[in-house]
Amino acid sequence: MKRVGIPKGLYYYKYSTLWEAFFKNLDADVIVSDTTNKKILTKGSNTCVSEACIPIKAYFGHVMELIGKVDYIFMPRFTSVAKKQYICPEICGVTDMIRNSVKELPKIIDTEINLRESPKNSWHAALYTGEFLTRDRKKISSAYKEALNEYKSKRRSLKFADTEFGAAPENNKLTIAIIGHSYTVYDTFLNMELTKKLNKYGADVVTLDMLDYLVSKDSCKELEKQFFWDYGTRAYGGAIQLIKSGRIDGILALTSFGCGVDSFVDELVENKIRKESDIPFMKLVLDEHSAEAGFLTRLEAFIDMIVRRRDNDFYISTSGKHLYNC
Repeated sequence: MKRVGIPKGLYYYKYSTLWEAFFKNLDADVIVSDTTNKKILTKGSNTCVSEACIPIKAYFGHVMELIGKVDYIFMPRFTSVAKKQYICPEICGVTDMIRNSVKELPKIIDTEINLRESPKNSWHAALYTGEFLTRDRKKISSAYKEALNEYKSKRRSLKFADTEFGAAPENNKLTIAIIGHSYTVYDTFLNMELTKKLNKYGADVVTLDMLDYLVSKDSCKELEKQFFWDYGTRAYGGAIQLIKSGRIDGILALTSFGCGVDSFVDELVENKIRKESDIPFMKLVLDEHSAEAGFLTRLEAFIDMIVRRRDNDFYISTSGKHLYNC
């Protein structure tokens, strides 16, 4: 049985169900690297170029963690995951960055994921990937169909699990939305267990994955041109959904230091939220030097401000308004 390693970073947090099911359907032994920890991040940071963002550095560490344990490492070469849109250029090139920086790598399955022209390209990517393990194209096709159905089911359950978002909130319970890339929102080490901390403060959490992508895409039609990046559509359109819902008590934008995409998208998102709502908004920036104490202080202050604002009938300003109604 061939052993296929999958680094637990970047788009793993979005497509893990699809990838793991596909390889298992092809009788491969799937080995996923450990959840991000200090050792993994330190390894990656010491090997990767210093200018890269923290998710890229962590991904380097995950790849290095798999060396000597697997026959193949699955490192798809992402170009686009949505029609006529691209993704972060660092993610596009991370496979080549690792090839030229990390020694003693096993064979790399470097499938290109490029859905810019057509979603059908995913089938070509599946065939290319499957042929590393078998020449039976029927088996590959069947394995991919089953994995795709499992993935779609998981995505639907994620949306339907968000019952609190569509229903009336419980007494005194806050609902906080997190806007960010999946690899920062769901990597508990990089974000210092943000969701767990919010839950501890008595808040439910809504993420972009819980929102309807097609609605987000339609909402972005108000702009003069569509976003160059898929994430821009999800974040900006998602912000519009959150504003219209009337159920959100606060919005956190989670970003990585040095992220070029976020520096542009987050500015538009923040302007939209502040212009068309009175929802409290705060940006949290992550890098390998982030101190949990400072992170926690800002988070506690944000939640405390929301609670005080709610308990005082919204008379406490969040941005540029009078402190008291007269």
